[in-house]
Amino acid sequence: MLDLKITGGHVVLRGEVLRLDIGVKDGTVVRLEESLADEAAERHYEAAGKHVLPGMIDAHVHFNEPAMGHWEGFATGSAALAAGGCTSYMDMPLNGLPPTVSITALKRKLEAAEGRSRVDYALWGGLVPGNADQLAPLAEAGVIGFKAFMSEPGGEGEDRFQRVDDEALLEGMKRIAKLNRVLALHAEDEAMTVRLARQAAAEGLTGALDYAASRPIAAECEAVRRALLMAERTGCPLHFVHISSAAAVELIQAAKDRGLDVTLETCPHYLTLTEADTVSLGAVAKCAPPLRSAEERDKLWQALADGRIDLIASDHSPSPPELKRADRFFDAWGGIAGAQSTFELMIGEGHLKRGLSLPFLCSLLSLRPAERFGLHPRKGEIALQADADFAIIDLNRPYKLSAEHLKQRHAYSPYTGRIMGCRVSATVLRGNFVYLYNSDDARTDDYSAASADDSMKGDGKWLRYRY
Repeated sequence: MLDLKITGGHVVLRGEVLRLDIGVKDGTVVRLEESLADEAAERHYEAAGKHVLPGMIDAHVHFNEPAMGHWEGFATGSAALAAGGCTSYMDMPLNGLPPTVSITALKRKLEAAEGRSRVDYALWGGLVPGNADQLAPLAEAGVIGFKAFMSEPGGEGEDRFQRVDDEALLEGMKRIAKLNRVLALHAEDEAMTVRLARQAAAEGLTGALDYAASRPIAAECEAVRRALLMAERTGCPLHFVHISSAAAVELIQAAKDRGLDVTLETCPHYLTLTEADTVSLGAVAKCAPPLRSAEERDKLWQALADGRIDLIASDHSPSPPELKRADRFFDAWGGIAGAQSTFELMIGEGHLKRGLSLPFLCSLLSLRPAERFGLHPRKGEIALQADADFAIIDLNRPYKLSAEHLKQRHAYSPYTGRIMGCRVSATVLRGNFVYLYNSDDARTDDYSAASADDSMKGDGKWLRYRY
């Protein structure tokens, strides 16, 4: 007997969409057939009229534990991801105290996550000044890669995550190249952004567009250029996070063409919002790098359609709402809260609006993150013997996103009030429902009413590298 069968849906596979039934046993896909109507199963989900996609793998979130869970925690952040069709995520090493830059800190983060995450999770380690000797132990313990900042990440105190200068970055790359891991980089030139911010302050320029002007595309490209030179010298695999400009995409593509092992991600906010939104929405739309022009947004869509962008991640980086309120836009916390909306935004904007195929979009949202960061073949696609991780999507159910829909710690988002072109009906993790949309045509489930509550338990497990 099967544990679960999903029937009647259009199943998104690698390169094609087929009307198939799915059979699940012991958390894995064991049957993919035209009909399982006569097959017994403990649980049956009828997906007629819907699409069954591989669960999203979000390679870039900030859940801020330990000690900073009042910003966002494993329980609340993972509930938001589950409601958005995400079945695995990769948590960044900063914002929690201590940041994940040592074995001791890694153990504390694992303790904070144990039994709390609704979906599966992997962890990034950090590269900071002075922790080069911790890189090998962290890799051996199972982190999926390392993250470094080329500009100041913000925060206060000696224990905060700190940026690396070129000397520390080069040494880190030499070591990571020997560890079979990827170095993820926040690429903005520190000297340029600091100088421009000081100049803006001296001239009394404090608004949203002034902030954007202080972190120009040139700062992103200069940092990318330097990092690529170091990667060419050291052989270190690189992954550039939250790339915001077509010019940076072109620099990275040229490096790929030269044979460098390098990938890049962009985020839904760079594809769906513009610098004008920072004016109309305020600091809820503040991020670094900042939102760009409508023309730049359209160039990113073209780069994505041309296959020059490797994956899409949310960069979910929320804060308490009061930190978004400041007289000077420069002083407000910079980070987009968008974990729950990534899948629906990209399917709506990419497939329904622009005609990009579902298999192509799923490669950006699921397959390539799994391949790049050591989770494939168990994760990333619907295939026999893969984990039974699914997002069941109704492409014919648009809705207006409201704060009441959001499961994250603080119910604000730059996307509230937006018409989402589709809706997640259910999310399945290793054969178990972790989210069911409560509507007239979908069965209710206690997970559908999940709220931002630290008492929530979860069956998500830690995914070590090469899970």
